Amino acid sequence: MRDLVYTGFMSLDGVVDSPGGGPTEEHRSGGWVFKDLEFVPEAWSLKGEELADTTALMFGRRSYEAFAPVWPGSEDHAAYKDLPKYVVSTTLSDDALVDGWGPTTVLRSTEDVAALKAGEGGAIFIHGSAELARRLSDAGLIDQYNLLVFPTLLGAGKSLFGRSDRDKQILTLRESQSYSNGILKLVYDVRR
Repeated sequence: MRDLVYTGFMSLDGVVDSPGGGPTEEHRSGGWVFKDLEFVPEAWSLKGEELADTTALMFGRRSYEAFAPVWPGSEDHAAYKDLPKYVVSTTLSDDALVDGWGPTTVLRSTEDVAALKAGEGGAIFIHGSAELARRLSDAGLIDQYNLLVFPTLLGAGKSLFGRSDRDKQILTLRESQSYSNGILKLVYDVRR
């Protein structure tokens, strides 16, 4: 069985929308991760630590379409280039996949994701993809959350967690760290 890990930047009020800003990120506070806070290098160590555990990447369609033109040529993301990628989408066609960014498979449903998780292999990390993460969380498929929580209240934007009426889910804190600029690193395992 493979673990499915959501990794992301989140505001204190739960918004994960448009952390980097950029052409496909239309949120009015787009780029909030890089604004207004002192840069403290150790606060970003989680991203480097994840590389050792990442055996595949998963995206929703919109995140894939935002990252695929940029990440293949990015030195910051070079370690991800040849990893298998999975895009969960009912509308993305196979001919829309970017060449030169490792093997990419389109999954069409939550059931396809569950089948992938049931197979052999290491951890699959979800980057961005708030709507996908919400659906997979609601389906009980996420095993771990790696979060950098920013001392920012955005008031609007996509939330990582849904508001649907569902059974309570307990998380176990695996690791935490606070940094001088107010960022918190929180790593939670989903208790089953």
